[in-house]
Amino acid sequence: MKFKAFLTQDGVNLLDKRFLPALDKLGRICHVYLTPDHAMFLHNLLGGDGVQSVAQFKKDVLFRDYGISSQNADRIAFAIDAALLHRALRSAVTIQTQAGDDTTAIQIKLVKKLPAGSRNPTPFLTFETKGLRSAVVQDVPISKPLSRADVLQLQSALDAAQDLPRTLVQVPDLAQLQNLVDRLKNVGELLTVAITQYGDLHLQVSTSLITVGSEFRRLRVLGVHANAPVGDQNLSAPTRTEMAIQRGEALSVV
Repeated sequence: MKFKAFLTQDGVNLLDKRFLPALDKLGRICHVYLTPDHAMFLHNLLGGDGVQSVAQFKKDVLFRDYGISSQNADRIAFAIDAALLHRALRSAVTIQTQAGDDTTAIQIKLVKKLPAGSRNPTPFLTFETKGLRSAVVQDVPISKPLSRADVLQLQSALDAAQDLPRTLVQVPDLAQLQNLVDRLKNVGELLTVAITQYGDLHLQVSTSLITVGSEFRRLRVLGVHANAPVGDQNLSAPTRTEMAIQRGEALSVV
């Protein structure tokens, strides 16, 4: 089982500035899944009760001189601490910048090393920042690479997670939606979210004392859509949503 590649500058910027900080907020541990064509960062696809997240990159976006081989159709997967991964990458970038050498490159590879005081080799994802005048090596501990059966299970979960629903709606401004959800959190812990094929998004929090909700109507619909019944226009949002669910033209989750 082998993996070795050099990070591209675009890859460094994408991971350091955008994706790794976001992945770290989703959960401390994620799976790195490497195939001959893609590199992926996955959260909670193999169990777990957190948010499922898939970040998939074509290998050429992140790497050059990409080499991978394994007995599992050249696919490798392992668990890693997202914060440690980001810390190692930022350190490598700092070393690269301080070197002031255009030839300095960041290479990453899978290795096994014998830790001090241990008799069993441990797998690491190693960052090697090297140029004409210096070379710095950083080892990020990883889990034992997943078995063939576990990789197949991960691939099945990935395929299922990437199946798009038949109906999608384009949400309003994300900052506005986040502010709304933050306010609803002060009312109760459980949020009911309903989406109709008419382009309506309904959010509601109910307790024994109060029900608070908000609705966004006539949003852009992608996929299967329907025309809202004319007679429903004067009904309340919860009633219209419930009738749409009964007609099979809406779904809700808590």
